[in-house]
Amino acid sequence: MGDLNTDLHVEVGKSQLNKHGEELCGDSVEVGEGPGSTIVVLSDGLGSGVKANILSSLTVRMIATMLKGGLALEDVIDTLARTLPVCEKRHLAYSTFSILQVFRDGSAYLAEYDSPPAFIGRGRDLRPVPRSECVVGGRVVKEAFFSVQDGDWIVMVSDGILHAGIGGVWNTGWGWDRVANYIQSVAAWAETAHEFAEEIARVTDKLYGQKPGDDATAVAIRIRRPRTLTMLVGPPVDRRGDPVVVGKLVEEPGKKVVCGGTTGNMVARILGKPITVDLKSQDRRVPPTAEIEGIDLVTEGMLTLSYTLEKLKAGAKLRDVAWKRDGASRLASVLLEADSVRIIVGRAINPAHQSPDVPVTLALKHKIVDELAQVLRSMGKTVRVECY
Repeated sequence: MGDLNTDLHVEVGKSQLNKHGEELCGDSVEVGEGPGSTIVVLSDGLGSGVKANILSSLTVRMIATMLKGGLALEDVIDTLARTLPVCEKRHLAYSTFSILQVFRDGSAYLAEYDSPPAFIGRGRDLRPVPRSECVVGGRVVKEAFFSVQDGDWIVMVSDGILHAGIGGVWNTGWGWDRVANYIQSVAAWAETAHEFAEEIARVTDKLYGQKPGDDATAVAIRIRRPRTLTMLVGPPVDRRGDPVVVGKLVEEPGKKVVCGGTTGNMVARILGKPITVDLKSQDRRVPPTAEIEGIDLVTEGMLTLSYTLEKLKAGAKLRDVAWKRDGASRLASVLLEADSVRIIVGRAINPAHQSPDVPVTLALKHKIVDELAQVLRSMGKTVRVECY
């Protein structure tokens, strides 16, 4: 299967609904990196509100911390089984849990304790993944060992998703089978794991009549090839560095973006390729894009970067911008698609900006790039910024 860092990417998205009238969600989710793996933990605390939130938070943190520390899963579950109390009246665990661990060699492990079985799929089809039962610390835990590849997905949900519509649309609620059918249809079009999870939560909320009768959480995990993006923003201070930064741009795998008119001309000159303006991309606010063979996107500089940042800060979704032609929407689209982004910033001063406020202009460029990096990191992306 190869190393997951180079061959596969584990993308995780979550969406949660609080029980109607509660300020806190009684479900908790923790995502982290363990030894050679990605770990996703979902826990549903008994009841709702503050007490349930504390119990589920404690559960996911304990699990994630122990797994990150390299503790064997058997030992983790044994510790939890012995630690987590059981409600004497209802004979229910105070918090349930589902643990997914995807390893770098493409193998995966799933452990479920009193929680709905996860939905495991490939493409748009469900995969039948058998579970075996084991008793750990007096608790029955269901386990599954399976392998994953590009195009696979796993959806973990709390009880609140399955109970949606209970006594209303359906007497017994949405139910596992109906949820499974819907998840398969969403898998066919959802661009990102976050959109996948959000759509499940949106329908759940609708089935509850916008007044959820229980905390509801959907966690979507997509397994796919990593998407990398390299951006060159401005030429370097020393012109002798021009071939160096262009070399760094073209040598990187994945998509390549050039921001700035002067930068575009520099790249075209060094690559010996023509640069042509795409007038169809013109927008009322955003300057037109250009085209250079071998470069995925060539945009104007400061204005386009500013409008792109504005869109990302406003929470633009990939489906909102992917079909638009203007430079800011196209730049936002490739940034939203990417898992890791390398931004090469040239510190040369644009001759068009030769005025008393040049230091301000330069500072503004760095501010925009820094803010852009922060927004992308907050989305879980890896971002590297280099200056020349």
